[in-house]
Amino acid sequence: MSELLLEVKGLKKYYPITGGALGKKKGEVRAVDDVSFSLNKGETLGIVGESGCGKSTTARLLMRLIEASDGRIFFEDKEMTKMSKTELRKTRRNIQMVFQDPYASLNPRHSIEKILEEPLIVHGIGSKAERKKRLQEMLEIVGLSSYHAKRYPHQFSGGQRQRIGIARALMTKPKLIIADEPVSALDVSIQAQILNLLQDLQKEFQLTYLFIAHDLGVVRHISDRIGVMYLGRLIELAKSNELYEHPMHPYTKTLLSAVPIPDPDYKRETITISGELPSPSNPPSGCAFHTRCPACMERCKTVRPEYRSVNGHYVACHLVN
Repeated sequence: MSELLLEVKGLKKYYPITGGALGKKKGEVRAVDDVSFSLNKGETLGIVGESGCGKSTTARLLMRLIEASDGRIFFEDKEMTKMSKTELRKTRRNIQMVFQDPYASLNPRHSIEKILEEPLIVHGIGSKAERKKRLQEMLEIVGLSSYHAKRYPHQFSGGQRQRIGIARALMTKPKLIIADEPVSALDVSIQAQILNLLQDLQKEFQLTYLFIAHDLGVVRHISDRIGVMYLGRLIELAKSNELYEHPMHPYTKTLLSAVPIPDPDYKRETITISGELPSPSNPPSGCAFHTRCPACMERCKTVRPEYRSVNGHYVACHLVN
């Protein structure tokens, strides 16, 4: 039986909108709106959706880089949302993050040696000699050389910088890696190398991944299960093959129809949706997708569909019985 590592219950993040001379609250932006999921040890859970759907905000909430408006986060059965700063620091040693932009996530004034050593110094891990040995090992593991330690970020390509970002995340020997669109800023050929590296590292170090992306093709390559977000809500979650072969939510079907297939003779219906993504400061009533859904019914406009399991395939849609 799989061992539970991370559990998220009813996670919300609302940002107040203020205005006027007195700065009174005029409304709120619902960046993350009641998200729940679990993650087992050794598993990769992919989270996909359009820009602005709340994927990256969810990642930062899990790290407690920003505080949740509501909801609970459990890591190894300990509630992170109630931890003190001291407890949180100890827990963060086991949860690390790989950021989207390898150019912005590395301090340009620091050498690679200093960048990689910093997590060990912060968490009080090892002597100076042990830290140096660890960083040399990690550089070799991610496909770089130990002599690269004296160089600076501007001396590397985008793919090499992302390898450094991955090495930094692995320095503290974490159990969970949150990868926030780690390949979206890279060339396609480099994307494949980084994805293969992540898979190799997962096997070698028994890692668990939360992999965030907007490209369903990329997510399928690496994920065991995939969750689809729309306007701050998780609307579908299933095993990777199940989601691709039997999508239930109209939004998921639309996303999948846009994934290119490397076969010029293959003909597939492309599903198009009209209209713009609604504002998270003024989300539609009922189902958040009803303003763009080709299968919209009257009840979709007023009744919010329950996010429920259909034989282990989670979906929030009135069309699913």
